[in-house]
Amino acid sequence: MQYKRLTLFAGHYGSGKTNIALNYARWLKRQGLPVTIADLDIVNPYFRTKDSEAALKEEGIGLICSEFANSNVDLPAMPKEVYGLVNDPTVYGVLDIGGDDRGALALGRYTPAILQEDNYEMLLVVNRSRPLTRTVEDTVEVMHEIQDACGLPFTAIVNNTNLGLQTQAEDVLSSADYADALSRATGLPVKMTCAAEHLGPALDGRVDNLFPLSIQKLYYMIQSEVQYGQTDI
Repeated sequence: MQYKRLTLFAGHYGSGKTNIALNYARWLKRQGLPVTIADLDIVNPYFRTKDSEAALKEEGIGLICSEFANSNVDLPAMPKEVYGLVNDPTVYGVLDIGGDDRGALALGRYTPAILQEDNYEMLLVVNRSRPLTRTVEDTVEVMHEIQDACGLPFTAIVNNTNLGLQTQAEDVLSSADYADALSRATGLPVKMTCAAEHLGPALDGRVDNLFPLSIQKLYYMIQSEVQYGQTDI
């Protein structure tokens, strides 16, 4: 799998950006690269990269996040260290962007420098089970809202369709047509399809560019929505 110096994950709320960003940072580290992950999500205070701070430090992965993360104070302030990451060509950065256009606004201040270097991937994370991205048309609308807010165009799609703990291999496989249709509608390639590690044996050889995920704590809170019939695929 090819990679750029800066990789940005953005998408609708609940698409799984943070968990994928953490796994991707670890994947880059396994390639022998110096990696720092930056939490630019100033919208969602409940699921943050800071939950994995100790583990990331042990693995030699840098972490940039708000000093108020995981506290009862959630201020829309970006850490000053993000500027250093964006402008330091010796470090590979993984940026977790807040949900939808509101979260993407925080990215706008870094857009000129990112475009000038032109060594980035802006990845649209999609989960077809989420209420506002169940159709290609709705997902394209969300995509344009994010792009307009931050001024940075998407370069590829990450299919992260899942039903939390109840996800089966067939749920992932059934999302392939949706991802392909989204790719045709946007002109963007599908960079990878994500699935929990335990589904790997059932999906191996059946999904192009499969990216196994080690699931971070709190990631599967979506299961309560499945239980009460609030989401489906």
